[in-house]
Amino acid sequence: MAQPPSKRPPAKGTPSKRPASGKPAPRTAASKPVRLKWDKPRKPKPQRDDAQSKGALERKDGEERIAKLLARAGVASRREIERMIADGRITLNGEKVETPATLLKSLHGVAVDGQPVKQPEPTKLYLFHKPANCLTAERDFSGRKTIYDILPKDLPRLMPIGRLDLNTEGLLLLTNDGEFKRQMELPTTGIERTYRARAFGDVSQAELEELIHGIEIEGVRYSKIDANLERRTGRNQWIELTLTEGKNREVRRVLEHFGLEVSRLIRTRYGPFELADMPAGAVHEIRRVDLINFRNTLKA
Repeated sequence: MAQPPSKRPPAKGTPSKRPASGKPAPRTAASKPVRLKWDKPRKPKPQRDDAQSKGALERKDGEERIAKLLARAGVASRREIERMIADGRITLNGEKVETPATLLKSLHGVAVDGQPVKQPEPTKLYLFHKPANCLTAERDFSGRKTIYDILPKDLPRLMPIGRLDLNTEGLLLLTNDGEFKRQMELPTTGIERTYRARAFGDVSQAELEELIHGIEIEGVRYSKIDANLERRTGRNQWIELTLTEGKNREVRRVLEHFGLEVSRLIRTRYGPFELADMPAGAVHEIRRVDLINFRNTLKA
């Protein structure tokens, strides 16, 4: 009498038998796949403290690139520092620095044009009401007036965050920290800027609302712009525009695309900071606690 087939699983190491058809036996719910060494679950990466990395004004004691340290010390922007290194203007203990990637814990022994560099001061932020007819530049070889001809002489060395054209007036942010300046200018940071433009010509609110989808002008793509027609007197109107990129002459080029002639352009807001009733040429320092709170809100 034939014995019924055994239900015991094959011994460990014994290959399992296949049915006569040659096809592998179907996997049952109780069967488990063999776990390979590279199938082990990965340990989650530790999450960095974004609030600290984005908002802390004092760095921990550790090595950083010399270009970043010099930018934070207010020597110049990181890109300009890279050019200064290429020109041999920056030295470390009397030797020319060869690369902006040189790692340092401090600026001790670093000199620019032979002058020792001071250690970075705490980051500062100033609001400045830039008048029209002055350049956002340190100097102008043609003799035109710059913002540094207007700023009080007792201020620390400050760099503008972004620029305003010669004839554009309004809110300009200034800082002594080149790394903070760079962060504020990056389009990925997504900081809103608001402008008010007085323009001559014909445009409708419906046309302005199309800018919310962005627009391409002469091969240049501009991201979304929230534009609103404030008031109109004849063919003159005031238009408010809020954008996040701030490309070169962006507002003027977009309005000129609609056939408008801009006669006055004022920046009224940069992020949470507003021009309000600041008189032209006035400077106001942001409190340190407000600056820290603002930096904690910035994107990485």
